[in-house]
Order: sequence, then C-alpha cells, then structure tokens
Amino acid sequence: MARNHVEEEISVEEDELHPYAFHVSGPRNISSPNWRDLISSSWKDGNYRRTVMACFIQAVYLLELDRQENRTEENGLAPKWWKPFKYKLAQTLVDERDGSIFGALLEWDRSSALADFILMRPSGAPSSVLALRGTLLKGQTIRRDIEDDLRFLAWESLKGSVRFSRALESLKMSVDRYGSSNVCIAGHSLGAGFALQVGKALAKEGVFVETHLFNPPSVSLAMSLRNIGEKAEIVWKRFKSMLPSSGETQTNDEEAEKTTSGRGKMSAELKKWVPHLYVNNSDYICCYYTDPSGTPDSHISTSNASGKENNDPTHGNTAAKLFVMSKGKQKFLEAHGLEQWWSDDLELQLALQNSKLINKQLKSLYTLPPPQPPQGA
Repeated sequence: MARNHVEEEISVEEDELHPYAFHVSGPRNISSPNWRDLISSSWKDGNYRRTVMACFIQAVYLLELDRQENRTEENGLAPKWWKPFKYKLAQTLVDERDGSIFGALLEWDRSSALADFILMRPSGAPSSVLALRGTLLKGQTIRRDIEDDLRFLAWESLKGSVRFSRALESLKMSVDRYGSSNVCIAGHSLGAGFALQVGKALAKEGVFVETHLFNPPSVSLAMSLRNIGEKAEIVWKRFKSMLPSSGETQTNDEEAEKTTSGRGKMSAELKKWVPHLYVNNSDYICCYYTDPSGTPDSHISTSNASGKENNDPTHGNTAAKLFVMSKGKQKFLEAHGLEQWWSDDLELQLALQNSKLINKQLKSLYTLPPPQPPQGA
C-alpha cells in the first residue's frame, strides 16, 4: 500500500518534469481569462489568438501521446493545454483504422469560467475550435500519417483520406450548433493541410469559418522535384502511380471545379473566407507560400505585424493573411515546429499581397466557373 503511494508520487513528479508539460514548454507571458476579459477581451489581440490556437493543436498531439503511453484523463498531459483558457474536450477525432487521435473539438467551458467569475464568454472567444495535428512519427499512427503525407505530395489533395471526411463532418456539426462566426479550425503541418481543404469545402457552400494554418504543406514541394531533372520526374511519376487513391479519383481542386455543374455564379461574398497562414521561411515544407512570382505584382509588401495581427490587409484582392517568420538559417525541426508560434520573441511580417501558391489554392473560390452551354445545344 505504501509502495503504491510512493510510486504514484514519483509518477506525478515525472509528469511535472515532462518536456511537453504545459508549464515547461507552454507560453510564458500569457494569463488565463478572468473577469477583466468581459471588459477588454484578450481574444481581440491577434497574438493571444494565435497562441491559443497553437496550444490547442499541441493538445491534440499530446492526446495521441497520452493514448499511446496509457495516460488517463487525470494524469494526461493534454488537458493542461486547454484548461487554462477555459475550454473543455467535447470530442476526439479518431482514425478507426489504427485507433489514433488526429483531431479534437474543444468548446468553451462555461462551468470552469463561472468558477473564476467569468459570467459570459469574452468577446471574440470562439464557442468551438476544431484542432488537427500533423505527422507524429511514433507508435501506431506513423503509418497512416505518412500515408496521408504521401497522398498530399502525390495528388495535391487530402480528400481521399477518411480523416478529411471525419474532420468535415465534425466541423459541420459544430457550425450547425454554434453558427459559423463562433467556430474556428486550426491545424499544423499535415493538420494544416486538412484544415485548409475542410475550410475551403465549407467556403464553397457559403459557410465561412475562421481558419488558422501553421506550417501548411506546400503543393509546390512535390512540383519542385521537377527542378532536379527529368530522371527525378520519371521516378516521381512511377512512385506516384503506386500510392493508394482510396478508391477515388484524385484531382486537384481547380480541375474538380471545372467539372462541377449546377453551382451557378460564385458570389463575391466568398472573399469573406480569409485563412490565416503562419509560415517560416526556413521550413521547406511551407516556405513556397512566400513565393510571390506569378502574382499581378512581382513583390510582397510587408509590414511589421508583431502585436498587430488584427490589422486587416488593405489590398482589396488579398485572399489570405500570410504571416511570415524570418530568423535567418534554422534547422528544419525548429523551423517546422509548433512551439515557435507561442514564443515570447516572435516577430512576424504580414504579407499584403497574394503569393503564387495561395492564388493556386484559392483560385476556385474567387473565379467564376466556365459558362455552361444551353441545354439542347
């Protein structure tokens, strides 16, 4: 009996010292919501909003690690990453093929808020956030994660994945319950790829959900292999032909849009959907989003956006908010990591002009479909 008690104390101490514990690697200069947020909401600060979204994604990574390491809700690492912000776990998104957790739906925890005399949800705080993790090279989930990574590289689409369908279903359910203006979706790396395509799918239906994409994968990553040479392109095509297509025809969104009938004219209101992209120039997974070539103007205008993320771009044709981090040469794991997005010394530049890749990703939303020939012609 005494021995079990000692073992429990040792386990608690190990959890407290774990490198992924919130108080060890989480944000430093950020406070939990309190009654003052009813007067001046922290959620109106873009830095705070970005930080919380990144923390929620980190929680999803840890939900899967907790599962693999047999941690319970009581001693799990993940809850510490949403509880300080007065949110609760409403749903986990599980890949039924391997049992892994790839996403989570977090909702405003009214009971926890009332305990700290927060009588209502602060202005700007979403009722619900769907967070999606990226690739986790550990345990049972590695196979399915890599499979979707390769799917994206090969087909420039994730719609053939069961995770796409699951995420879209969960987001629609949340929108039906709370309304699109009270719901956010956020993802990192592969999860950002899913979040982008899920958010885009809803935008095509006229439903606009706030979207935060950290280190989103570039479709140009696959295309850039062509620059290596003709032989590399031939090898790539052979490799691509061996990848699973989940029984569906994998086409990019532009081609799919051309073959879609009955949608009528795209409304100008579609431009209300403006995803937030957070990109590190040293991260070869996402750095192609900063490539301005192919846009109407061959440069990207920037402004110091540190602490000013709420300032909307003034360019009328901006399709996305592109926040760029430049710290000189960095190692890949550091440049691609999620932790950088809640660091104290974070300095970002807000790109005011569309990049070539953003134009490609969102072109089908902002252009009219080809006119349909009259029936009987």
